[in-house]
Amino acid sequence: MSASQDEEGRTEPRVGPEPQGDPESRPYHHPAAGWGAARSVSRFMVREGVLAEGPRAIMRMNHENGGFDCPGCAWPDDTKGLHLDICENGIKHVSWEMTRKRVGREFFAAHSVTELSGWSDYELENQGRLTGPMVYDPGSDHYVPISWKDAFALVGRTLRELDSPHQASFYTSGRLGNEATFLYQLMARELGTNNLPDCSNMCHEASGRALRASLGTGKGTVDLKDWEAADALFILGVNAASNAPRMLTALAEAHRRGAQIVHINPLVEAAATRTIIPHDFTDMATFHATRTSTLNLQPRIGGDMALLRGMAKAILERSASDPGALDREFIDRHTAGFEEYRALCEATPWEEIEKQSGIGRDGILRAAGVYRAADRSIISWCLGVSQHEHGVDTVREIVNLLLLRGNLGREGAGPSPVRGHSNVQGNRTCGIDHRPSGEFLDRLAAACAIRPPREHGLDTVSTIRAMHDGEVKVFVGMGGNFALAAPDTAYTHEALRTCELTVQVSTKLNRSHLVHGRRALILPCLGRTEKDHQREGVQSTSVEDSMSMVHLSVGMKRPASPHLLSEPAIIAGMARAALPGSATPWEWYIEDYDRIRDTMAQVLDGFEDFNRRVRLPLGFRIKQPARELVFRTHSGRAEFSAAALPDVVPAPGTLALGTMRSHDQWNTTIYSGNDRYRGIKNLRTLVFMNRDDMRERGISKFQPVDITSTAKDGSHRSLAGYLAVPYDIPRGCAAGYMPEMNVLCALCDYSTQSDQPLMKHVKVTIAPAA
Repeated sequence: MSASQDEEGRTEPRVGPEPQGDPESRPYHHPAAGWGAARSVSRFMVREGVLAEGPRAIMRMNHENGGFDCPGCAWPDDTKGLHLDICENGIKHVSWEMTRKRVGREFFAAHSVTELSGWSDYELENQGRLTGPMVYDPGSDHYVPISWKDAFALVGRTLRELDSPHQASFYTSGRLGNEATFLYQLMARELGTNNLPDCSNMCHEASGRALRASLGTGKGTVDLKDWEAADALFILGVNAASNAPRMLTALAEAHRRGAQIVHINPLVEAAATRTIIPHDFTDMATFHATRTSTLNLQPRIGGDMALLRGMAKAILERSASDPGALDREFIDRHTAGFEEYRALCEATPWEEIEKQSGIGRDGILRAAGVYRAADRSIISWCLGVSQHEHGVDTVREIVNLLLLRGNLGREGAGPSPVRGHSNVQGNRTCGIDHRPSGEFLDRLAAACAIRPPREHGLDTVSTIRAMHDGEVKVFVGMGGNFALAAPDTAYTHEALRTCELTVQVSTKLNRSHLVHGRRALILPCLGRTEKDHQREGVQSTSVEDSMSMVHLSVGMKRPASPHLLSEPAIIAGMARAALPGSATPWEWYIEDYDRIRDTMAQVLDGFEDFNRRVRLPLGFRIKQPARELVFRTHSGRAEFSAAALPDVVPAPGTLALGTMRSHDQWNTTIYSGNDRYRGIKNLRTLVFMNRDDMRERGISKFQPVDITSTAKDGSHRSLAGYLAVPYDIPRGCAAGYMPEMNVLCALCDYSTQSDQPLMKHVKVTIAPAA
């Protein structure tokens, strides 16, 4: 099977022109979105056979009246009723879900698991939608049909036979709606475990812990209206054109009104240059691109914290002659720990800041000057900040910088993490948390008449280790593709194969169905675009975006198969089978999801009067105490932190490698082998390198190389024969695509601050292929 295809169906790899010479000729200076996105989307819909029905569905995306929420990123919906609040990757995600291709019993009868294991991940998902529940038959090495009743019975019997409920772990991806999320955590806790790992454990765990420590909330405080009012936007570790494309609208509008936009990232990505917004028909017709930045800074991988410290140091130094540089009234009234932080900044030498950040003092002072000149500033970040050993300290440093000028609790200012998957924030809000608060458990116990466990459960890394050691025997994956998304691929696969039972709730075939336990189930579910018929009629589900807005999503398409169940129905079926004596009205909940929401309103802070408020135009925003300058911290104030700068300079001969998505990819789903903005055609086995680093190692452009990582425990992992692509990236840094490069990140390489795998800071050596 081919590794992947480009949009024209070609399979030969091609790399675009080496980024050199006139900056405007560099691949990353092609305008983001615009006609390139339109052409890509059209070809994709033709390939998936949805050219007729796809546009109709797309026109219903992200609409508050009878529309469905895009199952892609968590960027908020437009607040002004925009009818084309869409993006290239969102359309591809929906078209991928709406494909006419099907994977039914005939497919599984024709292909064994061993055969399918040799297929590429692209080819697996490209087969189409799953149509009915399947169970693995070890005698024939095939998946064979099973009834829903028997599938639930298998899950229930296996869970009941465990020696302890802690021998099961219940994973959640960010695609799960709020109602299903609530039922899922209720099932796990009624069984008796807090083993609820989720994709946040691998992406924004550091952000939540840092914001909770600094501000008493695990979320950002700003909304889209704040983005529209900010004088300065600082964007750290975000590739918005691919990962949050609708942010491009906010960036373009900010530039047009004269706001300053500073991008901080080791790679200058397409979103940090220019864009043509597809719903701006005049710009599309005239090919007019709007700039999306006023300053680009390229720190070394892991150098963000030092750069932020340098900005704070510059502001503090300036305050000696510029009384307006600091907001002393805000600091004195609302913060704690300022003097300790000021002393730390004063004691940190500029030489160390420059060394660790990889940015010269002049560049840092330019960024600090932008920050000082702005009355209202937002700092936004994504995984380029959080997936590091010191991710918590870096996010707290972001808050430190905001506090210095009182950029909190007022319009146009505050912290704004960019969540990836569509409902990953809602998952955490609605109870997917292996470290739940006592207050949440008390309310859950009172509303649902259960006795939830109080001890902390397993997160993603500890679940993998526990499976590998035989301590977790049942793994349930609610969406996602755990076998590929997790770090240390070989170790993770070994861990899954030790399980007594693995259960995957999915829409499409993926690697996690082939890397399974002794017994395995594939339970196919409805997609977000599809109608969910229950006893009381067509049901809606809710999601929470990355700025705490909660709104309804209603599918509008006929399901891909009559044998699909909704995610809430699948969870309820498993729960009833595993908990035959349960007093929880599982079947009653599924008849009408309003009943689930009524219970959620009793348990979840901020969800009072849930059913009425979620039906308001645009839904409702969960209250944010920190935005009102109410801080649920130990001191009752916003807390400055005073962490020492980490040493992130690679040792001689080594490089810091960050994994990332290509443009034509969403999480582990690969739509094609292209990465348009970086000049790549049908190639994924590559590594982007600094030209001087290549020259030092005797590597010529596009030469095959071997990449070897060294873990904290001294063990090594390797990839062979990758092509070295020269790119504009800081010296000592390299980058390549996940999930292929996840193999290089050892399970023991996780942050001691957040327990996140260090996907953005893998220590590697790169040499010409042997």
